[in-house]
Amino acid sequence: MPIAEWTNWSGRQRSTPARRLAVGSEAELVAAVRAAGDEGLTVRAVGASHSHSRVAVTEGVVLDTDALSGLVGVDVDASVATVRAGTRIFALGPLLHEHGLALRNQGDIDKQSVAGAVSTGTHGTGPSLQNLSASVRAARIVLAGGDVVTTSPDAEPELFELARHSLGGVGVLSEVTLAVRPAYRLHERQWKEPPAEVFARIDALIGATRHFEFFWDPVRDVCFCKSLTETDAPPDALGDRPWERIGWSHEIISSVRDVLHTEMEYSVPAEIGPAAFEAVRSLIRADFPALTWPVEYRTLAADDLWISTASGRDTVTISVHEGVENDETPLFRACEAVLRRFEGRPHWGKVHYRSGRELAALYDEFGRWWQLRDRFDPNGVFHTPALAALRP
Repeated sequence: MPIAEWTNWSGRQRSTPARRLAVGSEAELVAAVRAAGDEGLTVRAVGASHSHSRVAVTEGVVLDTDALSGLVGVDVDASVATVRAGTRIFALGPLLHEHGLALRNQGDIDKQSVAGAVSTGTHGTGPSLQNLSASVRAARIVLAGGDVVTTSPDAEPELFELARHSLGGVGVLSEVTLAVRPAYRLHERQWKEPPAEVFARIDALIGATRHFEFFWDPVRDVCFCKSLTETDAPPDALGDRPWERIGWSHEIISSVRDVLHTEMEYSVPAEIGPAAFEAVRSLIRADFPALTWPVEYRTLAADDLWISTASGRDTVTISVHEGVENDETPLFRACEAVLRRFEGRPHWGKVHYRSGRELAALYDEFGRWWQLRDRFDPNGVFHTPALAALRP
């Protein structure tokens, strides 16, 4: 009987794995990982399969973690929550809200599993807000031999550094403990204005609210802007005011992005974000005048994760999109060449063309990350071809 093909969300990445299993418990994860190791097969866990990169591709064993879902427990006083790794972010918001809690921040898309978002360094927006990986306080991870380890800054701290931003390369997460905060409401406002007007006051726009971002429309050469501000006002406080709304954070932050597309995102130092954007805008207007998909501009706070795109520096992220019906390669390669000049680091879950040697030059701890990965997985159970392409 033929094995079902695996594809990511957009259909751009695909493989025919030797085996595809649905796992709903940690015991099932352990059994699946041990069996794969015994057969010499590589393992890749997938949640929403929302990554645009090849990070989830394997010809070995694919573990679908959708059933490994739900809230394990919360500690309101300590502001932490433990969740099963396959829990989708859109499902986690209401679960936390029942306890008067919320994620500190989340991405514009909420379809990903918690483990997938953590493993690829997925982030939201805001100059004071870090990526989701930086909120990890502990994790349970199934290693190559089937051993289950609970890791934190105080327990197996080196493994913790890998587990909270692993690219799926060291084991399979079964549970993740996240720092959370009391539930909060956000006031969203949307508007549009020309790029020149936005960048004439970009620092003021970013500093005025918790969250400011925009999508630049290359067809009309206009920026569609969005700001989010914390508020105690009730949802009906705005009346019928257009382009504004108030709601709980998990209801407001995410957006619906159902049109199939593929995406490249680069992170650059915050202080040169405007110059990097203008360089991309000029490139697109000159060389890709038929592009209809927007370019997104966001902010992200510095963190201390070894391979985070915001490691050690406040960051601006610039995202370029293309519909799946078109070949994105010329556009993405041209934009990547521009963003490399601005100390750009590619998002691990999106398209890029960088070699492991090039990536090593972008991260002080990249070599150490690989040394530890090899120590915890000496037989390469999680060393897929996509991961091997990133080896320095």
